[in-house]
Amino acid sequence: MLSKGQIILAFDAYGTLLSTESIATRLASHFGPEKAANIAQEWRKYQLEYTWRLNSMNKYEPFSSVTQKSLQHALAESRVTLSSQEITSLMNAYNTLSLFPDVPPLFSHLKSNPHFHAVVFSNGTKAMISASLTQSPDLSPHAHVFEDVVVVEPVQRFKPCPEVYRYLCRKVGKEGKETDVWLISGNPFDVTGANAVGMRTCWVDRSGLGWVDELVDGEMGRPTMKVRGLDEVVSAVEAYVSKE
Repeated sequence: MLSKGQIILAFDAYGTLLSTESIATRLASHFGPEKAANIAQEWRKYQLEYTWRLNSMNKYEPFSSVTQKSLQHALAESRVTLSSQEITSLMNAYNTLSLFPDVPPLFSHLKSNPHFHAVVFSNGTKAMISASLTQSPDLSPHAHVFEDVVVVEPVQRFKPCPEVYRYLCRKVGKEGKETDVWLISGNPFDVTGANAVGMRTCWVDRSGLGWVDELVDGEMGRPTMKVRGLDEVVSAVEAYVSKE
């Protein structure tokens, strides 16, 4: 058996545990469901694009600022507006995003497998992730299964910059032992970033379309394994490790 903490499972928050699309429910109260879904999609697109731009320019802004500015971009592109109070309300709602349906079984799997050490690893600020863990109706009852929260703020870079993955490995005591750390993410750019520093990766392929990201050639760019949902992660990683 593995000793406790030998294998680190680092779970991405936004797009893996938490559904960024679920914010459309709040947007729908302003714009109706169809327009809300489009704005939510654009909001997420610009949120990520802004982080990559900042990395490329060697600049940094907190993810909370990036998230609000990308919302304003999405609203402007849709030719709609919200008051400052309504934007603040939406930003607060971002801390209570819904879990994906496949997430709840993960919590019981982690509880029954103490040789895995689960952490949250996110672009989000410490305040944002702490708020989600304490305020989200879906997530807060299970927050105790995560033994640590690692965010990119101290590094002042965003995923997939190599420094943030190396920082994660240092924080969990695995510097120089990157293969003991598994990134669990639904975001392909996150997977390739972790692969690049020697971590192992589990990609959550909820759409079932398979891996199509071709930016990094060869096996190095592909996930170590893929699953259809977080409910499969613990058994899949356990099976992989037991064969070594």
